[in-house]
Amino acid sequence: MRQISGNKLLVKALKEEGVDTLFGYPGACTIDISDELYKQDDIRVILPRHEQALVHEADAYARTTGKVGVCLVTSGPGATNLVTGLATANYDSVPLVCFTGQVARHLIGNDAFQEVDIVGITRSITKYGVTVRNREDLGRIIKEAFYIARTGKPGPVLIDLPKDVMAELGSAEYPSEVNIRGYKPNTNVHIGQLKKAIKMLNKAERPLFLAGGGVNIARANDIFTKIVEKTNIPVITTVMGRGAIPTNHPLYIGNLGMHGAYAANMAVSECDLLFSIGTRFNDRITGKLHAFAPKAQIVHIDIDTAAISRNIHVDIPIVADAREAVLKMQEYVEPCHTEKWLGQVNAWQAEHPLMMKKHAEMGPKDIIDEINRQFDEAIVVTDVGQHQMFAAQYVEITEKKQIIMSGGLGTMGYGFPGAVGAKLGNPDTPVIAISGDGGMQMNIQEFATAVLEELPVILCVFNNTYLGMVRQWQKLFYGKRYGMTNLRSGALFRRTEGKEMPEYTPDFVKLAESYGAKGIRVTKKDEIAAAFEEAKKNTKVPTLIEFIIDPEEMVYPMIQPGGTLEEMIMDC
Repeated sequence: MRQISGNKLLVKALKEEGVDTLFGYPGACTIDISDELYKQDDIRVILPRHEQALVHEADAYARTTGKVGVCLVTSGPGATNLVTGLATANYDSVPLVCFTGQVARHLIGNDAFQEVDIVGITRSITKYGVTVRNREDLGRIIKEAFYIARTGKPGPVLIDLPKDVMAELGSAEYPSEVNIRGYKPNTNVHIGQLKKAIKMLNKAERPLFLAGGGVNIARANDIFTKIVEKTNIPVITTVMGRGAIPTNHPLYIGNLGMHGAYAANMAVSECDLLFSIGTRFNDRITGKLHAFAPKAQIVHIDIDTAAISRNIHVDIPIVADAREAVLKMQEYVEPCHTEKWLGQVNAWQAEHPLMMKKHAEMGPKDIIDEINRQFDEAIVVTDVGQHQMFAAQYVEITEKKQIIMSGGLGTMGYGFPGAVGAKLGNPDTPVIAISGDGGMQMNIQEFATAVLEELPVILCVFNNTYLGMVRQWQKLFYGKRYGMTNLRSGALFRRTEGKEMPEYTPDFVKLAESYGAKGIRVTKKDEIAAAFEEAKKNTKVPTLIEFIIDPEEMVYPMIQPGGTLEEMIMDC
């Protein structure tokens, strides 16, 4: 039988798995793989400018296409630069397969040049990780990696490839099936438990649906919306669940949690049945655990057995894929009598609508309102910070619009590379990144990638000259002691005891232009629409729009850390 090297088998395996895009950065331990990739034309190889950006790009590519994101980096620092991105993907259940180069087997454990135990380092933030020790196991391990990444609760998988294993000759066959003892993802819905839950739903006087990111991951949005309309039950979402139902739907209340809408948080506190799908009930949505949904029985549908009753005790647990569960629900649900309950929800919305104070000068909501007006179809990618919460509150999500972000880990620097990955996977869809001036600088080198790949993403930088979210906490809870958050602080600031500060650095517009991108600065409200119109004309290069924002802008409502959902700060 014909034999081929491990490097050739890897490229063959990628093609068999339907991989059309690979995000890679080369090095000594992967140069032979790069050479094999050079010899083929079926897989597009993207060369980012930093491995952390690389894994975020693969992550966003996966989130927006439904495919598995694929990374290739070298050993040592190349591998360790993946760590933040792997943790990001792990928290948000994103299917990735990341290949890391490794030194030859006889050097492992000897502190060889660029050798790290990357499997050990990432064990707690990957769904599965393994070093390939034998050439005959390579095909099986790759096959299992893709299967594990995309099935059950999706997540990142890491395969470490010693250079000598990859050079060794072996079978050219790539397995067609997977059979992993001990890993049998549940694909069925327990009908008995589901019927119990629906019976409770029919009896409830104040039922409430809570949709988490699992609904979006399972692409169950369309069916879930039909169930909501049939039952006439109001819906709240986590930040990651936003878009599970169109945000302009009359039964959608808003996000719950730390920066959730008043009506959404009050509905959780007063409902008598909380029917949750695809959320792990993390601290940002629950507040004090003992005070969360105190009057409600709780149904929890989740694909991850470990997530059920881990943070919040539930009355009816159902382990199932969100789409499979709602498909079955569709067969059994009936219209519910929720008129009185909806009246109360509407009263809360009227009492404290989700809104920002109007200012003569430009504010974040003015920018997001213009995005909503000008883009009926779009993928919106956010970084992490105040701008992320503004976007989560005000960006309209419909069947043609999607929002993605780093939710569980809160990774600054995700936004720009995320937009690059989303655009590579969805070339015909407008992609808009919303970032703060702090997060934008964490992976700003990706202008080179975006320019060379001719990606017309629109990058909105909300520049308030501070690390805004931390500053907000400092203003509210730390006596306005703005330590380590002023991005204009430095030697001059210290020398003059805060009386003088230099001009903001960098000049984002000039920096964008230095890479060959377009740059626009907006300082007034009446300039916003024209800036987006101008950006849309740039069809071959990215456009950065810098919006100069007042540092005093705050995200409200807000719940103080350790508070309850009813203890909302509405303004100050």
